[in-house]
Amino acid sequence: MKKLLTLEELAQFALGIWLFSLLDFAWWWFPALILLPDLSMVGYLVNPKVGAWFYNLFHHKLLAVFIIFLGYYLKNDAISLAGAILLAHSAMDRIFGYGLKYETSFHDTHLGKIGNQ
Repeated sequence: MKKLLTLEELAQFALGIWLFSLLDFAWWWFPALILLPDLSMVGYLVNPKVGAWFYNLFHHKLLAVFIIFLGYYLKNDAISLAGAILLAHSAMDRIFGYGLKYETSFHDTHLGKIGNQ
């Protein structure tokens, strides 16, 4: 099952790259922005509950899809770019085992524990 889920995430990562390729941005923007959603971890400086909330918000694929469609609807490539980056980043995180977070700890995710436990 894990391999099947990883293949699904790889396909979603590729979709994020393809959506990015449809936009009028230089390719260097993709690697420059791909880790930007991890700034949402700043919420963990407050406490695990706030950290999990912010992390999950910026790593939720429905938000990414909504932003992509919003950018398309508004004919705004910068908004579509943000959505494509969110989608690709979230898929990439899940490929590496970083799932959505539970409020108990950064290491507790919907994919299981991460890190050296």
